[in-house]
Amino acid sequence: MTLSLDPHSATPVDADADSLRTLLRHQASTVTVVTAPGTPPVGFTATSFTSVSLDPPLVSFCLDLGSSSWPTVAGSRHVAVHLLSHRQQALASRFATSGVDRFAGTRWQPGPQDVPILDDTLAWLLCRVVERVVAGDHAIVLAEPELVRHAGSGSPLLYHRGRYAGLGPTAAPRPARP
Repeated sequence: MTLSLDPHSATPVDADADSLRTLLRHQASTVTVVTAPGTPPVGFTATSFTSVSLDPPLVSFCLDLGSSSWPTVAGSRHVAVHLLSHRQQALASRFATSGVDRFAGTRWQPGPQDVPILDDTLAWLLCRVVERVVAGDHAIVLAEPELVRHAGSGSPLLYHRGRYAGLGPTAAPRPARP
């Protein structure tokens, strides 16, 4: 098979870690904070959260095996995934920073199963971990939502091209025509 390329586009390059990282910066991702119970509790910012299945309900996120949060998440039966609002860039940055107490100065409370639940997020899911799959230098964590809570309105925090972004105002949907 012959590969046909647009002569005005960039030349393809080998898919190594650097080129893949550069390419993935073009993908906008929802910003979440995942928390797990422990002494102390752990939490980290993740942009890899996704829905996997509706029947049964399953979601997933990925975590670097070398992260300080991995040992706790590796043994946790439950986690919470918090979808951040576009106003929570500081919270996302705090939970993405290594070597700091991520919960210091953060409003949260112990939730069901003692999982830390962050205050004022756009939404959160309390999930039972059903499987951890090691893939390269990360683990894919599959979890079944048991409880969900979402705000009535709000705009999500996104990550795109190495920085946080939000959505602009959107028009109300038009009514369907009969």
